Amino acid sequence: MKISEVMTRDVEVARPTDSIQSVAQRMAQLDVGSVPVCDGQRIQGMVTDRDITIRAVAQGLSGDSPISQVMTGNLEYLYADDDLDRAADKMADSQIRRLPVIDQEQRLVGIVSLGDLAREHKEKVMGRTLEEISEPGGKRWF
Repeated sequence: MKISEVMTRDVEVARPTDSIQSVAQRMAQLDVGSVPVCDGQRIQGMVTDRDITIRAVAQGLSGDSPISQVMTGNLEYLYADDDLDRAADKMADSQIRRLPVIDQEQRLVGIVSLGDLAREHKEKVMGRTLEEISEPGGKRWF
């Protein structure tokens, strides 16, 4: 099965110049813990509620500061035509629970979560994936 068959489409995104406060408010309205940061259709990074808490607050940044100051760049991602095993392996190896999905032109087309995989993938694979994601020392940006 392909990632495109289980991923969430129509993902809300932030722009790199959006303020930390406006992105935090949008995350609260959407009841989500992470938002891709895109310049046009190309993904530039990802920001999580934890990024806002740990990076912005700890550094004393104002709510008017651009989200690009606290986003995570250099992302792991999947292609829409990757299969579920690749997604599970990448999540386990990188210890992350959500991955942006891009097309061959590097445009954001969705997000796939551990929950998306769990609904469609083998129980044994998902158990191993969750175990590896949960090991101490991961990237923890999702």
